[in-house]
Amino acid sequence: MTESTIAVLDIDGTLIDSNYQHALAWFRALRSVGETYPIWRLHRLIGMGGDQLLTALGGADLERRVGDQARDQQGKEVDALIEEMVPLPGARELLLAIKQRGHRVVLASSGQQRHVDIFLDKLDARDIIDDWTTSDDVETSKPAPDLLRVALKKLSAPQDASSVMIGDSVWDVEAAKRAAMPAIIVRSGGFGDDELRGAGALELYDTPGDLAEVLDDTPLA
Repeated sequence: MTESTIAVLDIDGTLIDSNYQHALAWFRALRSVGETYPIWRLHRLIGMGGDQLLTALGGADLERRVGDQARDQQGKEVDALIEEMVPLPGARELLLAIKQRGHRVVLASSGQQRHVDIFLDKLDARDIIDDWTTSDDVETSKPAPDLLRVALKKLSAPQDASSVMIGDSVWDVEAAKRAAMPAIIVRSGGFGDDELRGAGALELYDTPGDLAEVLDDTPLA
């Protein structure tokens, strides 16, 4: 790939250690509206956007009955846990390594604007990245490819631009596949290697820092 490659990075679970807190936030939000689901089932869906998670969890009936109320409460539960969400090892170093090789960087998040703002500050990333997305940018989130396509539009790049997705979940891989992007994955999302490779992940690394150390062996050389 050339120097004009665009690196599209997920934030939650990829750069910020937040997936397990998000699972707990969904558990608490659903309990508040009279619905109780095992946290392991919620964790399996983290990385999927909140607009799709409830339908995947309990069908269209669950979404119809409690969708908006549960999403609103989940945001408040995240507010209460966000101080416990910290950058993963080497997260900022990965962003710097990508930029130092002449690539453009856009963070593709379906998180709420206030949460993304906090994460950008935690990563000290505003002077490194070229742009970012939030839940306000799309109607349908991952595993749909819309968020990745919007990320390219943020940089005024064509949809067939040379690009790579870096994420942490099977939903990231699925979205990347639908957007015709190769996907490099970090294991911090808590998904198994077999399912990540089965979904189509190009390579797997333990942390963003591990990926940064071998970046020249990837399509982002």
